[in-house]
Amino acid sequence: MNLYQVLQKPLVTEKGTILQQGGQYAFVVADKANKWEIKRAVEMAFNVDVVNVNVMNMHGKQRRMGRNIVQEPSWKKAIVTLKEGQSIQLYEGV
Repeated sequence: MNLYQVLQKPLVTEKGTILQQGGQYAFVVADKANKWEIKRAVEMAFNVDVVNVNVMNMHGKQRRMGRNIVQEPSWKKAIVTLKEGQSIQLYEGV
């Protein structure tokens, strides 16, 4: 898998901003990406040192749209822990 396809977008949530204080950042990643690919992609994209990568599969929820029930797609979330003292500038001021 191409390293530019691994990271899809940063995940900006309330929990993510709390994790940011501890040097952890959340990303939506490709479904077939593994921990090694995610680590290499973050290190190359943001020029930081990654210490740990935690990955979770988030199952899509069923939502109602009028009288129809729609299944949202499933996605994969990665929480990346950086070396102490480093940060990703993309999140600063968000």
